[in-house]
Amino acid sequence: MRDSLDAEIVGAGLVTSGQPWRGVEFHAALASTNTRLRELVTGVATPTGPYAVSPAARDGGLWWVVLTDHQTGGRGRLGRVWEVPDRASVAVSCAVPVTDPAVAGWLPLLAGLALSRALRVVSRAAGHELDPRLKWPNDVLLGDDDDRKVSGILCELVAIPARAGGARETAYVVVVGTGVNVDQARDELPVDTATSLALAGAVVRREDVVVAYLRELAALLRGLDETASPASPVVGAVDEPTRAAYVAACSTVGARVRVHLPGGQEAVGDAVDIDRDGGLVVVTAGGRRTFAAGDVVHVRRP
Repeated sequence: MRDSLDAEIVGAGLVTSGQPWRGVEFHAALASTNTRLRELVTGVATPTGPYAVSPAARDGGLWWVVLTDHQTGGRGRLGRVWEVPDRASVAVSCAVPVTDPAVAGWLPLLAGLALSRALRVVSRAAGHELDPRLKWPNDVLLGDDDDRKVSGILCELVAIPARAGGARETAYVVVVGTGVNVDQARDELPVDTATSLALAGAVVRREDVVVAYLRELAALLRGLDETASPASPVVGAVDEPTRAAYVAACSTVGARVRVHLPGGQEAVGDAVDIDRDGGLVVVTAGGRRTFAAGDVVHVRRP
């Protein structure tokens, strides 16, 4: 039998000096960590668990983390269902305040970059370093297992009343939901294009994945705004070093791609860059185009 996730280990690794994370809420089972966290940041619900009595609980879920052993109604982009066995994966959401809703498009990219770095570190410590790669805009692939998908990220922009107090006010929060296949066997995965850390050769603790991931994400986010402090950061603009780091880790850039667009349209071409707004730049037969959203398929070259 698989072990339940130890939320105390996660809390000790995240809610600590120098980290922005203010609380961790754990559920044995939950329909959706994103939905639960959205309820916290909008005031529909109040936090539960050991951090609920802290002063940070009054911040309405800002910089909080919601975890579950078993997400029963998880979803991905375009309404796709994310199905996993109990205690076999990471299902985590975090609430990130932003100064400008326009920056929200970068959050799934930054989360993917943070997770790829975390998986490399955690797997190396476990004795089998993995080679995570990013697929624009929201997937993490493992080159160790034929570029199969190990993680999907779903970000949702939530408008909340501006909150006074501290150095800033914020009216927007991005709920960043992340699923990571950790311990699944091949027959426990919903599609052949998916994989797990275990299948790729890395046997790791889920707690270590969560802590490493959210610490990496916090470091990336803090670097976006030099005026932010660890105690009260609010995410601002994406700088050039961060954009370049994402491009370097993204297997979509340099690939032949097919972009499926709303309304049944599609575009085919060579992905050549990620622009300052997080859009995918593709050179098609009709010229250079930039896509802010779309379902991307990597096309094998003849």
